[in-house]
Amino acid sequence: MGLKLNIAATSLLLLLASAAEVSGDIIFDVTKYGARTDGNSDISQALLKAWGDACSSPVASTVMIPDGTYALGQIIIAGPCKAPINFVVQGTVMAPVDTSRFRAEAGWITFQQIDQFTLSGDGVFDGQGKTVWGTKCLSSSYCNQLPINLRFNFITNSMVKDITSRDSKQFHINLLGCKNLTFYNVVISAPQESLNTDGIHIGRSSGINITDSTIETGDDCVSIGDGSEQINIQRVTCGPGHGISVGSLGKYPNEEPVVGISVKNCTLTNTQNGVRVKTWPASHQGTASEMHFEDIVMNNVGNPIIIDQEYCPHNQCNLKSPSRIKISNVSFRNIRGTTSTQVAVKLICSQGEPCQDVELGDINLEYNGNEGPAMSQCKNIKPNLLGVQLPRICS
Repeated sequence: MGLKLNIAATSLLLLLASAAEVSGDIIFDVTKYGARTDGNSDISQALLKAWGDACSSPVASTVMIPDGTYALGQIIIAGPCKAPINFVVQGTVMAPVDTSRFRAEAGWITFQQIDQFTLSGDGVFDGQGKTVWGTKCLSSSYCNQLPINLRFNFITNSMVKDITSRDSKQFHINLLGCKNLTFYNVVISAPQESLNTDGIHIGRSSGINITDSTIETGDDCVSIGDGSEQINIQRVTCGPGHGISVGSLGKYPNEEPVVGISVKNCTLTNTQNGVRVKTWPASHQGTASEMHFEDIVMNNVGNPIIIDQEYCPHNQCNLKSPSRIKISNVSFRNIRGTTSTQVAVKLICSQGEPCQDVELGDINLEYNGNEGPAMSQCKNIKPNLLGVQLPRICS
């Protein structure tokens, strides 16, 4: 019995030797596990060891990547863990440049099946995407094979705050099957020419909050896919980019409903689009409802307000067959500023499933060009109009 106790005690001492205690949490510092700050030595094994010890701790713990520059290969950081766990990144973590080192259609860093998880620390995740952005994305699936900076799969009751995602090779952040996950004060940065680099993509997740964040990228600042429920986006600054989008929906069979989307108090600047809902023509069946866009400032934004049920980015669609996505209970309220396209409000609904209960109130958008005043374009819709209407809508 004494021998067993000594072995257990020795194991505990070895564990604690790699950890410190701060503010009640046990700190597992990756540099104590052999991680080096030279920017060349892959810290994957050190990080996995630190994570494994922290995840097995019966009390709250923190994995820390301190100041410095670190190289990190493709990695999956997984739970479930025995107690709440923090991941603090204070340094800059660099992705491999060589895409052959990634499994196809996988992320660079994947967090999965973790409850009560916090990712924070003012650190930077640098995807080093400049080497792979190119025109191939326009004509092939090349971009879809590139790694996403940060994947969150089945994360619950958690928070991501104060971190930066820079120059991802594909999407910056992707959510799948998450519940009650908040993004606060997140910075996403990539140039306008970085194709297919959505800021945050949400899929089949519920209770997602994105607040007080800045997103500059080459595609949608936020894109909301099927199965998204109760999504709250507030005080987000977007631009450059393609705007804040629901969809595109209907491309694949068995897509789940989209319901409960709120976008409020956001500012979009020099984006290709503003706030939009997009579905494919000749689509599979589906629904999108209870979507509300309110108190939005547009600064030189193309297509500030869009419902597009003939979305066909590469002109390879059957426009003769209407979209089968039913859109209902949508509102656009207090949307103001300037538009870079003369058509400021575009509401193109499905002939087979016309939009229902769409409301526009206090719209004030001024066209920056010389061709004439701002205009609207409407099809298969009779919206409810309230307050100021500039331009006149569906008249």
